[in-house]
Amino acid sequence: MRPDIFAVWRADLAYAPKVRTLSNPQLRELKARAQLMKPTLKVGHDGLSEAFIAALDQALKYQDLVKVKFSDFKEQKKELAPQLASRTNSEQGMRVGNVAVLYRPRLAAPAAATETDSGD
Repeated sequence: MRPDIFAVWRADLAYAPKVRTLSNPQLRELKARAQLMKPTLKVGHDGLSEAFIAALDQALKYQDLVKVKFSDFKEQKKELAPQLASRTNSEQGMRVGNVAVLYRPRLAAPAAATETDSGD
């Protein structure tokens, strides 16, 4: 029976998103930056609704580091913080008290937007 379980696990592994791991210096730098931030979003009575996930995803498009406060669902924060990270394709930098910090590197700006018009 053991090989069947392994085969199912391997099949699930093929569809799992790539996990980015932060080095210790990167993690220290993110924690230092996060200490100076105020929470960007708060998980309220609606929980992890589609609207909240969309707002978090939008915030991660403009900021690589987002601080989320669990004003409700404080008892479930240990389960909800990793769910937030997986649903937004980000990494959980840290979780302290009722606050979680999520990190997702910003995409590079398109080349056309960064070029200057030097032909004039």
